[in-house]
Amino acid sequence: MNETIPTAGVPVFTGQRLLYVVTGSVSAMWAPMWANWLRTAYPEVELKIVLTQSAQNFTGVSALSLMAKTDIVEDAWPESPLSALHVELSHWADSVIVYPATFSFIGRLAQGMADTPAMLALQCTRAPIAVAPALPPGAAEGHSYARHMKELAQWPNLTVVPGVRGISATTGERDTHTPAQLPAVMAMLEKLRYGMKAQADA
Repeated sequence: MNETIPTAGVPVFTGQRLLYVVTGSVSAMWAPMWANWLRTAYPEVELKIVLTQSAQNFTGVSALSLMAKTDIVEDAWPESPLSALHVELSHWADSVIVYPATFSFIGRLAQGMADTPAMLALQCTRAPIAVAPALPPGAAEGHSYARHMKELAQWPNLTVVPGVRGISATTGERDTHTPAQLPAVMAMLEKLRYGMKAQADA
């Protein structure tokens, strides 16, 4: 579970408005650290963070807001019928990361669910999306996950960044999948952007 901010070179990132979706994995506890890294690595990039309700079990809104230097958006439908948060998020972002992405979030995304503003925004946006799975023991080898990956592989604007073996907070064994470090995710996001642009220009 130990994570440190990497000291290696910062990947190239040409986006200007990054939507950072944090879901309810224990890895969400590192979100304030990674928000601070993003602010340091890409000071000119506008950052908007959406925190799912389950993510709030693992990270504090105040700490995340302080490190991100921005208000945190709760992934809940606005009370006002005149507000369309999903449209705002979808139109605003030119890049999206889901870090960490739980098994539940990945499954709902693959199935076309639209039950929260963030989920619907991702279904609608044409911006490049990088998803970094955080999976419990056995999930990566299961039939359902394979089916979800097959479905998401058809999305032209989405890449799933392979995780790494990690120690489960529950079992204490190295049998869980933790997200790749965020610099690797940003590199994959930029690679996807480049490929999408090349295809559009062809």
